[in-house]
Amino acid sequence: MLREFSSTGRDLFGGDADAEVRRQRNTVRTVALVQGDLLQNERSETAGLSARVIRGGVAGFASVADVSEESVKAVLDEAHKNALFLDGQVALGKPRLPAAPRGSFRMAREPGDPEQKKYVEFAREVDAYIVKNCPKLVSRRLRFRADCMEKVLTVSGGTDAHTYLPRCYLYLFFTANTPDGVPVDLYSVVGGYGSFDTLFRDPEAIFPEVDLLYGKLLAKTEGIRPEAGEKTCILGGSLTGMLAHEAVGHTVEADLVLGGSVAGRMLGRVVASPLVSLVDYAHAAFGKPAPLPVYVDDEGTPAVDAEIIRDGILVGYLNNRDTAVRFGMKPQGNARAYSFSDEPLIRMRNTAILPGSSRLSDMIASVEDGYYLTDTNNGQADTTGEFMFGVSMGYEIKNGKLGRALLDTTISGVAFEMLKTVDMVSDTVTWSSSGFCGKKQPMPVGLGGPELRCRLMMGGC
Repeated sequence: MLREFSSTGRDLFGGDADAEVRRQRNTVRTVALVQGDLLQNERSETAGLSARVIRGGVAGFASVADVSEESVKAVLDEAHKNALFLDGQVALGKPRLPAAPRGSFRMAREPGDPEQKKYVEFAREVDAYIVKNCPKLVSRRLRFRADCMEKVLTVSGGTDAHTYLPRCYLYLFFTANTPDGVPVDLYSVVGGYGSFDTLFRDPEAIFPEVDLLYGKLLAKTEGIRPEAGEKTCILGGSLTGMLAHEAVGHTVEADLVLGGSVAGRMLGRVVASPLVSLVDYAHAAFGKPAPLPVYVDDEGTPAVDAEIIRDGILVGYLNNRDTAVRFGMKPQGNARAYSFSDEPLIRMRNTAILPGSSRLSDMIASVEDGYYLTDTNNGQADTTGEFMFGVSMGYEIKNGKLGRALLDTTISGVAFEMLKTVDMVSDTVTWSSSGFCGKKQPMPVGLGGPELRCRLMMGGC
């Protein structure tokens, strides 16, 4: 656990610039079994502190792999020198940023950090169940990953904070063969926000997830290739979440808007069906905690929800303090850094399309010839909103009924055009939070959404 700054460091800031000091510790715990053999059993930790000084519209940054009180002054001095140098080179002459609300925030509970053998013992019990109950597998892998970012932040104008962001997941990777002997893969993830000791208390609680994954994989071994072309599809919640994050969320990050994102010319315009609304949630969503709650960002801005699309209209961007001034918006807590040596960037937190009023069964019944796409294994998009996602599980729909499972395929399109075709939105939301967003530096994020009925370009044979 990191100590608070005894002096807070504020007396070292000076009065002619905005300044931040962040002490940070990142921990990672990993255990992996492959065919029952323990191939990975690792514990790692990085810690250090950084300072950022903003002067005349430019930021000087410095960091050191030391968390002692004595290092604060040296790092702040270096950041101040860097800011003075950059200000002298570019001479933007911008005024100081508006002050963020003053205050302090501290997480109520420190996450647990159990012994490594606890992960190993749990994984072995789940693996033994798989061996006994999944006889047609030709390959199995189990992987635990627990990570946590702990931050102590002190800012010259804003909210001081001591926060944790712990996550723990068990990944299950299964492989079986088709009747022709071709390997088919499928994976599932269990876990979420919190530490191992709170999320994984009983291996038997994982057994239903094993059974579900095995059943889906067997159906997939008998699967078909979808027909290529534009089709009516129902996107599952995990795919909707990926769309919300990759193909929409990145286009509305204000630094990418300034770099030429398609969203730069769409503010206030119709970009989706009126059934579609999208929000980047801070720490609560739909009356429950968000998958990965953020309470204060790394500029000391209290985190609040950021509305992006309302009833089909693009209404906002994601900002840091600087871009909020440029666009005449309020910063809402989207400046985040992954490591102590990283500067805060504009990042998403928990991005989701809002649920609608349709039942999934009615949505399926409404499709004469199409597909229900439930799982994804990868995806990419660019700042034009054009996307291509891999589909690892899905089903054909014929005459309003689910049919055969699908083999791996892809979907593609342009987000702000595809979203205009949405004509049904389900009343439930599926969240995913086990991955990282890779914008220059990794970042834990949550993404989610309901099922959407829409028109999509399907890959095929």
